[in-house]
Amino acid sequence: MATTCYFEEIITDQNGDRTMEVEFGRSSFYSGAKLLNGKAGTDSIYLTVNGESVIMDRETAKKFVEAAVSVGHYHGLID
Repeated sequence: MATTCYFEEIITDQNGDRTMEVEFGRSSFYSGAKLLNGKAGTDSIYLTVNGESVIMDRETAKKFVEAAVSVGHYHGLID
């Protein structure tokens, strides 16, 4: 299994009263593995929030990335 972390931060709410530990990257943990749904796993995006992790299926990963890019464009964070 290979994992590459692209983002790892403790994010503090603008109000300063809450925090969230976030890690985001890619993982090959399920790559080629037979999943419970009978499908073959793939290399995909993982997301860890406050110690709870998920490795997204490719369809969900695509939606997640498209949404992040859309929000980034909206706020002028992406050229």
